Amino acid sequence: MEELTEKGISGRILDAMREVPRHQFFPDQAFQEKAYQDIAFRIGAGQTISHPSTVAVQTQLLDPQKGEKVLEIGTGSGYQTAVLAQFGVKLFSIERQHELFIRTRALLEEMNIRVKLFFGDGYLGQPAFAPFDKILVTAGAPFIPQALLTQLNPGGRLVIPVGEGKTQVMHVLEKSAEGEITEAQHGEFSFVPLLEDRN
Repeated sequence: MEELTEKGISGRILDAMREVPRHQFFPDQAFQEKAYQDIAFRIGAGQTISHPSTVAVQTQLLDPQKGEKVLEIGTGSGYQTAVLAQFGVKLFSIERQHELFIRTRALLEEMNIRVKLFFGDGYLGQPAFAPFDKILVTAGAPFIPQALLTQLNPGGRLVIPVGEGKTQVMHVLEKSAEGEITEAQHGEFSFVPLLEDRN
């Protein structure tokens, strides 16, 4: 928490993260001592649990507010999901890897995290429940999926790391009341790739 404070993370984000015990999202009990280091860690199925600093930055850029409809693309370990849930949002999350979907669904239910989970293709979003006030993508996308912009409410915000290779640039896109998109960039990060419709 001290490190995140030094990085300029706001108090409301830190408070939410304090409520979520990161070690519970590590599938291997032998490595739980690493849970509170600012590192990513492999969780199986070729995926990782993100750095706490990355979760903090993405959450701060998203700026979730109580009652908003929020779509997360890439449930993964469920750690970012649990952090978002602390803000009292109506939360929806999509995971492409079936192994992780099953494991994380059970964990979040056990922790009483309120979220609607879906197994599916994040590039397509979740049109049946659209539009969303906020959309957060937790994997590196080679481009910004048009479906996600379409499913964004006027006044809404999309946070997505864009780029191929080892690093991506964090993009924040906002849709005006007239439907116009403005875009800003917020530094380089490293994510696993956003998977298309495959296992």
